[in-house]
Amino acid sequence: MNPKKVTIIILTWNGLGYTKRCLATLRELTEFPEYEVVVVDNGSTDGSVEYLRTLPWVRRLENNRNVGFAKANNQALDLSDKDSDVILLNNDTEILQRDWVTQLQASAYKSADIGIVGARLRRPNGMMQHAGTYMPLETFWGQQVASQEKDINQHNFDAEVEGVVFACVYLKRKVLNEVGPLDEEYFCYFEDSDFCLRAKKHGFKVICCGSVTLVHHENKSTELNQVSHHDLFVKSQATFKKKWQKTLESERYTRRINWHSLLNFPTGYGLSSREFVLELDRQRVRVNYKYLYGPGTVLELPEPGESKPYTLEVIRRRKIEPSGVQVSYGQADAFRTNPGKYKVGFTMLEVDGLPSNWVEKTNMMDEVWTPSTFNLETFSRSGVTKPIHVIPLGINPAYFNPGIKGYQVCGPFTFLSLFEWGERKAPEILLKAFNDEFLSTEDVVLICKAYNPDSTVNIANQVKTFDLKGAGGRIVFSINELVPGYQLGSIYRSVDCFVLATRGEGWGLPIMEAMACGLPVIATNWSGPADFISSDIAYPLDVERLRPAEAKCPYYRGCNWAEPSYEHLRSLMRHVYENRDEARIVGQRASDEVLTKWTWEQSVKKIIARLDAIG
Repeated sequence: MNPKKVTIIILTWNGLGYTKRCLATLRELTEFPEYEVVVVDNGSTDGSVEYLRTLPWVRRLENNRNVGFAKANNQALDLSDKDSDVILLNNDTEILQRDWVTQLQASAYKSADIGIVGARLRRPNGMMQHAGTYMPLETFWGQQVASQEKDINQHNFDAEVEGVVFACVYLKRKVLNEVGPLDEEYFCYFEDSDFCLRAKKHGFKVICCGSVTLVHHENKSTELNQVSHHDLFVKSQATFKKKWQKTLESERYTRRINWHSLLNFPTGYGLSSREFVLELDRQRVRVNYKYLYGPGTVLELPEPGESKPYTLEVIRRRKIEPSGVQVSYGQADAFRTNPGKYKVGFTMLEVDGLPSNWVEKTNMMDEVWTPSTFNLETFSRSGVTKPIHVIPLGINPAYFNPGIKGYQVCGPFTFLSLFEWGERKAPEILLKAFNDEFLSTEDVVLICKAYNPDSTVNIANQVKTFDLKGAGGRIVFSINELVPGYQLGSIYRSVDCFVLATRGEGWGLPIMEAMACGLPVIATNWSGPADFISSDIAYPLDVERLRPAEAKCPYYRGCNWAEPSYEHLRSLMRHVYENRDEARIVGQRASDEVLTKWTWEQSVKKIIARLDAIG
């Protein structure tokens, strides 16, 4: 399409230093064929008006007092070219890229039903402020997606959101014509959420543009003018609730689910449970929650405290509704058997059989969900008689994709393995194979990033028993150095190949996450991962044989897992090291497939299909 004229509207209310920086970066960096800038001053007394009068390229509107955010923007909208689109821009923002207007406009015109486009906003300290907004119904305290996360270029693609903050927003003229001006009942705050909801009522989508990032200093007007942010916020919040509370409460959710699980643990079921719950909420399923491992259960572990993001904490505080569908997501021996309309057990195991108590508990459910074909077959073979449905796990493309920022520097070719230390992960096979295949003089290294939850296990002493050679491949250990889950993609993007020589996986999330980030992956071709790895998009590791699983674990008695091939692992690592261009192509194909077929969004759609079938 031909570029459409854009009017950029900026409000000022003191804060001259921020205004100068905003206008300077805008003037220097904006490469767009036709735009105008309109600045509305809301009664500044710090020299802002005098400064603005020196800028011939700025159209001005001067108020003798602060008439508020909504009314001042409406004044500028009345002055703007009625054929132009509009960008509302805070004076405490800084432009970072020359194509920011071009990219916002391109996102706005990807389809006719897109009406409002926001941008990624980053705080001056490098932390994210915004990649969209969301209004929790329990508190009506608006939340900003990705807020307080380190900026690693997450949310780097266009995504539909409930709302965006108007610190930077692109408004199509068609939306302004149909929806009307900003609601002046709001002096400031909540007018952006209000406008987005009104636009949605008119059939327009709200998008956050992942290709545009601005720095936003945030709330500087209230701070500099010594006005209570809290008082203004609470007053506007009351106005918003008066207008929207009943509507949102009646329309937000279309289905309900009772989720018995865990949310605040950094590994295993805890991580995937968080993703399921957040995605269920995004897809308009109201999730009620109960901790699975409380008093009287098989493990009786205390649940850690407050959840982040805030939406997760809101969900965690909801009470289970006994009449609805009850889903227990965790180990089968902890399944809830409390009365409910319909009970679902959602579990997985990494061996080829089930312990008798797992079979007993799953057969007390009305149906069973499991993530992989491997588990479906294992459950059926082990004596589970209830209907079994495959509900795969997935990845969140906002945090796992090739555009995530890595920290790779010129240096050795880097293999990464990330796992919880234990016999099932076969660390001795991985470390021995790498150390034997490579020499310390070769430009290659293996990073072994392991989590060791068992304080009785001394990893250093175990590694000594592996008899690694000093002249062999170099290995770097990172033990119990936990990073926030949202930053894992940055770790994957900092290495060249991911390798996991596991003996068995219920699913294998790290494998899929690495694939989504565009890495070539070497992984054992057995159990859960066999559903999503193949020779076209990965380097499947052969299995030599099956053998009895870890004897000290009661879950595994009588069951087998796989023994990954030491020799094949050596040859695969050597092949990837020596065929880097091919490996990069394989990694890109893997990313394309995972981002297309294996996301939490698609997983939750399968859950919704089951909820609808249950009725």
